[in-house]
Amino acid sequence: MANKDAFYEQKEFDLITFGETMLRLSPPVNELISKSDSFKKHAGGAELNVACGVSLLGCRTGIITRLPKNQLGTFIKNRIRSSSVSDDFIIFDDTPEARVGIYYYENGAYPRKPTVVYDRKHSSITKIQENEIPEDIYTKTRMFYTSGITLALSENTRKLAISMIKKFKAAGSQIAFDVNYRANLWDEETARNTIKEILPFVDVLFISEESCRRMFQKTGTLEDMHREFCKDYPNIQLIATSQREVISPKVHSFGSTVYLKRLDKFYTESPYKDIDVVDRIGSGDAYCAGVLFGLLKYDNAEKAVHFGNATCATKNTIFGDLPVSDFNEIEAIIEAHHSTGKQSEMNR
Repeated sequence: MANKDAFYEQKEFDLITFGETMLRLSPPVNELISKSDSFKKHAGGAELNVACGVSLLGCRTGIITRLPKNQLGTFIKNRIRSSSVSDDFIIFDDTPEARVGIYYYENGAYPRKPTVVYDRKHSSITKIQENEIPEDIYTKTRMFYTSGITLALSENTRKLAISMIKKFKAAGSQIAFDVNYRANLWDEETARNTIKEILPFVDVLFISEESCRRMFQKTGTLEDMHREFCKDYPNIQLIATSQREVISPKVHSFGSTVYLKRLDKFYTESPYKDIDVVDRIGSGDAYCAGVLFGLLKYDNAEKAVHFGNATCATKNTIFGDLPVSDFNEIEAIIEAHHSTGKQSEMNR
C-alpha cells in the first residue's frame, strides 16, 4: 500500500478516531418505544464503535470527542475506558447548554422493522473548536478514521473534520474514511460535494454499492466502480464494500469485497449465512474495525476481509452498540468459518 511505512512505524497509537459519542436508550427486546416504561442505556457512536473494535483485537486506539461534564458524560467516558480505548482526547463541555446526543432504538420482529428516533441536535460535539484539540496529536498515530456521520453533524464538525484529515495526512498518518451516508442528517448533494473534497486525502475507503451508484453516479459492476474510484482519486489504495442480505430482522447473511489497488486484486470469501441477529446496531462499524485491524496488524487485504466479515457477523449476535469480542474469539470464528469438516461441540 502507499505510504507503507505508516503501517510499520511505531507510534503511540495505531488508530485515532473522531466523532460523536452518544447515549442509546432501548426498550426491552421486542417491546415498542411508545409502549415501554423502561429503557436500557448504552454508549455508542460510529467512531467509538470502530475504536473499540480495533482495540479489542489488539491495537492501541483513542477517540477525539466532546462530552457534557455531567453524569451522562461520565457514563460514556467510563464505557470508553472499559473498552480499552484511550480517553486522553475527550473534551468536556461545562457550559449550561452542554448535552449528549441521544437516540432510541427499537428492535424489529418480522414483518415489523426496527425503529430509530434521534434526539441529537445541538449536542456538545457540534460546538467543538479546533483549539481544544492538542496540536501534537497529529504525529501520534499511524492511522486516523472518521465517517460521513461526523461530517453531517454540523458545519462546524464538518470543517474541523476536514482540517484534521489534512493535518493527520500531512503528518504521515494513513486516512480511513467511511461514507456512511445518513439521509436524515444531510442531503445527498451536500454529502457528495463534501466527500469529494476529502477523497484526495483518503487511503482506505469504506463505501456501499448503493452509495457508489446513487451518490456518486458510478455504473457497471462493483469491481468497475472500485477501479474507477481509484483512478479518479489516486491516493485511495484500498476500498471495502460490505454486502448484507436481510432475510428478516432476526436473520441476516453477510459478506464483503475488498479491492487492493497495488495488485489490482479483489478479495472476498463465502458469506456468513443465517446470522442469528440479536442487535444489528454497530455491526457495520465492527466490519470497519476488523478491516482496519487486518491492515494495521498484518498489512494484508485478505486478512482484512476475514477479520472484517467475522467481527461484523459476531457483533450482530451481541446486544448494544459496542463490540465485545477479542482477538482469540474472532480468530476462532474465522477458523470455524473456513473449516470444511465437522465442528466439535467439545470446543467450548
